[in-house]
Amino acid sequence: MRAKFIHIAELLVAFGPFQVREPYVKPLGDKLFEMRMKGKDGIARAIYVAASNQRLVVLHAFRKKTAGTPRAAIRTALERAKEVR
Repeated sequence: MRAKFIHIAELLVAFGPFQVREPYVKPLGDKLFEMRMKGKDGIARAIYVAASNQRLVVLHAFRKKTAGTPRAAIRTALERAKEVR
């Protein structure tokens, strides 16, 4: 999972945060984006936001166990995003 995370992070740096799309990144709304990682250990997600000064801040990372992104994970990311912006 860590290698997939690093690969997606490198894509975001190389092409910009708004140019990378599925299957690597999916917009969630409210300026949140989801990094989508899949490996032999299962499926993981990392929710991030584009902050000032060309920074991307990962707000919440979790192992995915349901079909959709859990509302609790989005709430956690939104709460943490208030501190970043």
